Amino acid sequence: MTETLNPAAIANNGGRARRPGRPDGEPTSLRDWLFRAAIAALVLTPVVLMFTLDDRTAIGFAALFLMFILLFLRMPIAFALAIPGLIGAFAMLGIRPVANLLGAEPLAASSNWSLSVLPMFILMGLLLARSGMTSSMYDAARNWFSWLPGGLGIGTNMAGAGLAAVSGSTIGTTYALARVGVPEMFRAGYKKPIVIGSVIVAGLPGQLIPPSIFLIIVAGIMENPVGPQLIAGILPGITVAILFSIMIWVFSLVKPDWAGRGAPGATVTWRDRIVSLVGIWPLIVLMIIVIGGMFMGLLTATEAGAAGAAGALIFTLWFKRKDQPLKHIVHAAVETVSAVGAIFLLLVGAHILTALVVISGIGRLFSDFVVDSGLGRIEFLLLVMVVYIILGMFMDPLAILLTTIPLLLPVLPVLGIDPLWFGVFAVFMGELAILTPPVGILTFVIHKLLQDPAVNLGNRVTVTDVFKAVLLFLPMAILITILWILVPEIVTFLPGLMGT
Repeated sequence: MTETLNPAAIANNGGRARRPGRPDGEPTSLRDWLFRAAIAALVLTPVVLMFTLDDRTAIGFAALFLMFILLFLRMPIAFALAIPGLIGAFAMLGIRPVANLLGAEPLAASSNWSLSVLPMFILMGLLLARSGMTSSMYDAARNWFSWLPGGLGIGTNMAGAGLAAVSGSTIGTTYALARVGVPEMFRAGYKKPIVIGSVIVAGLPGQLIPPSIFLIIVAGIMENPVGPQLIAGILPGITVAILFSIMIWVFSLVKPDWAGRGAPGATVTWRDRIVSLVGIWPLIVLMIIVIGGMFMGLLTATEAGAAGAAGALIFTLWFKRKDQPLKHIVHAAVETVSAVGAIFLLLVGAHILTALVVISGIGRLFSDFVVDSGLGRIEFLLLVMVVYIILGMFMDPLAILLTTIPLLLPVLPVLGIDPLWFGVFAVFMGELAILTPPVGILTFVIHKLLQDPAVNLGNRVTVTDVFKAVLLFLPMAILITILWILVPEIVTFLPGLMGT
């Protein structure tokens, strides 16, 4: 990122332009130069190795090493994937094949018809986020589950599953629910482990239950059919919501003081419950159109996305009719274009990396290693799960998915692993990356939000409190993954019914 001088920056520096050097205006020290030299050497070493090694596999590993260096240096993921792939291909094959690769892969990555669903689903989620549906969904979940021990936490968790069916954004869903749910739970006397934990895990079904942007991206990388891949995430997403709700309920029984006094205010009546369902009827309609249309074979994934986006457009016009609806629609459209462009750029980088894996023979080497090691399906997946959890401590979800799937893809048919199942598995393990410390993007998003006095209601919440809540709920996420490994039909059952 470059820094530009502007009048405000000069004014803030006492009327003088800053000297070149560090951002604070101090001249660059010897330590800074040594650090930069070390970084340059770290980047150049694998590049030099790629042009001095004779073995293609060794060149491929050097390219992968460069990729991880660039990722840890926070280079944009798409370029961190593409640059090592192009350099490695040039070192192995020369300039002409690289030119062909640059001409073919961007087109191959972006012209896949199945990916045309992306802009529609993204637009639908952004429109619904601007239409104010989050509060209605939370109110309905709270009214229906508040009578249970830990009912507000359970309601928050179930509201997350409902919003996942129309959002497709884990961070967006969690952020929205936290603003509504955290004050409610603190007001009712809930303790921080339940308050923070229930909000954080509420967003985990967001990339499993359609429309899931990550599942669409994974389908593009693995060349899975998008419709069945989206449908494969439904039962796992519901499983996540139910088992975490049971966990909150058990915690509230074992530690009653964690669940406070229950829901504040008057007793919830059956009339309140029914009325709250009336408030979320647009979401129910969209779920039926999008998920039901794909499952019954009445709509392709692209048609379902278009129908959902059209419905979200109508609902936004209606619910925001007194609040400049066209402004919300334009903002959602602009954000959609920006998001789609970024995602397709990521896919181009992933395709180039996949080409490198194939050309260098790393994929075949990896699959041969797995076969020779005698690892079965379960042992292999447990090992991959551990690797994903470790990677999640240092990398974000997209980086994990885009760097590991090209390597693991050749192994799946050898071990008889269903590619639709693995797509769901990989996305969920990637989702855990936004929770696991020390990187854990979502933990810091929630911590930042919980510093708002209107949200924390005077309760001091530290980063340590957030990490403790994550570590409290993380074992359940691991148990859920093991359950899918042992009972893969949880993932493959619904896709198997499509078209029958």
